[in-house]
Amino acid sequence: MSEVQATTELKSQYVAQVTSDLERNIKEQERISADLEVLQEQLRALQSDHAVLVALQQTLGGASTAVEADTQARPTVPSQASAEPKQRKPRKAAATSAKDTAAKPAAKTSSAKAPTAAAKPSLVDLIRGYLEREGEPRSAAEITAALTQAHPDRSIKTTVVRSTVEGLVAKSHVQRTKQGSSVFYTSAAAAEPTAAEPQPKAAAS
Repeated sequence: MSEVQATTELKSQYVAQVTSDLERNIKEQERISADLEVLQEQLRALQSDHAVLVALQQTLGGASTAVEADTQARPTVPSQASAEPKQRKPRKAAATSAKDTAAKPAAKTSSAKAPTAAAKPSLVDLIRGYLEREGEPRSAAEITAALTQAHPDRSIKTTVVRSTVEGLVAKSHVQRTKQGSSVFYTSAAAAEPTAAEPQPKAAAS
């Protein structure tokens, strides 16, 4: 019986160790996948901003393909300056027509691209705006449900929201409170007025 008990104890120890290793592995996978989704969300926002900036630069600089190539390696102002000498020769013959054609695409691209950029804010902006509007502690699940309802076209997961809010906590944009086993988040901007109210009373006395 002693040998049987020894083997059963060893098996139980191995099972417990394997179980803890599996749990640790799963948590690590969730953390890495959450980080990847946050980075992908930031990449999408940067790509949409890049498309808007390229369209505006093409409109202001004459809509040349050379300007679009220069934007990848140069800032906006030098690329516009390099595009201007190419337009000096036909400027005398087509000065009025160039102004008319440049004004119409400017209105079209600005009105067409601006809604797309405004319709896809980053997840960080969505979370900060929601917490500032609420002004009360909200959990990661509540934030995810509210953002999913407000933006049904976007796939927002609780793990991504939690990691994003924790990043805002690290930057002191959001405050974290714990009630039992639950964690709640509050906007730091919404909590500032309540902390600043007693100061005038102390100064008056």
